[in-house]
Amino acid sequence: MRRVEHVMGFPVSLRVDDPDVPDGPADAVFAWLRDVDRRFSPFREDSEVSRYGRGELPAAALSADLAEVLALGEEFRRATGGAFDVRLPGRGLDPCAVVKGWSVQRAAGLLTGAGLRRFCLNAGGDVAVSGGPWRVGVRHPAHADRLCAVLEVSDGGVATSARYERGDHILDGRTGRPATGLESLTVVAPTLTEADAVATAAFALGEEGVAWAAAREGCEVFAVLPGGRVLRTPGVPVAA
Repeated sequence: MRRVEHVMGFPVSLRVDDPDVPDGPADAVFAWLRDVDRRFSPFREDSEVSRYGRGELPAAALSADLAEVLALGEEFRRATGGAFDVRLPGRGLDPCAVVKGWSVQRAAGLLTGAGLRRFCLNAGGDVAVSGGPWRVGVRHPAHADRLCAVLEVSDGGVATSARYERGDHILDGRTGRPATGLESLTVVAPTLTEADAVATAAFALGEEGVAWAAAREGCEVFAVLPGGRVLRTPGVPVAA
């Protein structure tokens, strides 16, 4: 079964290779992601995130989901010494760097909870996979039609933070300036929640973020620096 929908501002594709796949689990995945977009988008005036960011909701009134997302954001803010922050001057509250991986990992949980075992859920290039091996391409930061690596992952998450799609959109929260020390950084982790947040946080740290991400339990890192130099951890699952 294969299905693609445009959600949260990017294409989300689902491939399930189990036999006799019912429609229900896929419907639940995309319904959940649409609900996340309604509730957590900082670009929607009526979202829970926007209302809380404007001070219209007290902390005690937050949903359990948003409280969990904000706690994750605070965890990574502290771990990076403020380089990663969901509250940046001029942007207000924007937890997107946490929400994407967290929500897609929760969607993957809906699939496994329905008894599905072999699937790939790709959200704008960040993927949660199960029952592999699956091959995941890492885009060359300078050439959109090329790959600089192909990873082979059986279960877990793969996420990339980079400058090539949206320019210098990731800010170093310590300075408020764009993070430019890396061209791209890919993280492989046991969950997409971890992989996505670590990739963004490490990118905000710049070149020092490679070692920071590599030191986190279960994380493997593939980074491209300005000039094309590559740094990677020994356990990066590069396909033969």
